[in-house]
Amino acid sequence: MRTQLPLAIDAASEPEPDVAVVSGSARDYRDAHPSTALLVVEVADTSLLFDRTTKASLYARAGIADYWLLNLVDQIVEVHRTPQRSADAPPASRYASVERYGPRDRVAPLARPDRFITVEDLLP
Repeated sequence: MRTQLPLAIDAASEPEPDVAVVSGSARDYRDAHPSTALLVVEVADTSLLFDRTTKASLYARAGIADYWLLNLVDQIVEVHRTPQRSADAPPASRYASVERYGPRDRVAPLARPDRFITVEDLLP
């Protein structure tokens, strides 16, 4: 698990997600940042619109299959899955699936579908 460290998505983009779960160990990234992640989590309050649009498009373009937006404004988790190229604005990308989970709901990451997390446990 990496916190606020870059993902080398492409030559022009190195976002720093709040949390990124990547495969391997810290030693695997001694000389270069990972280029993908099993799960990316952004925590959003004032950055909500940016994280929902710009960052979501960037992560979808990189093929990150599981992007969670911890929406502090509405006290929910927005789970973005199924990245795809957008037909309306190439080369923009988006997620085909966005589901919202409230505090009492449970959600599991794609990489560990047997490990449910209660949304309330993620909220401050």
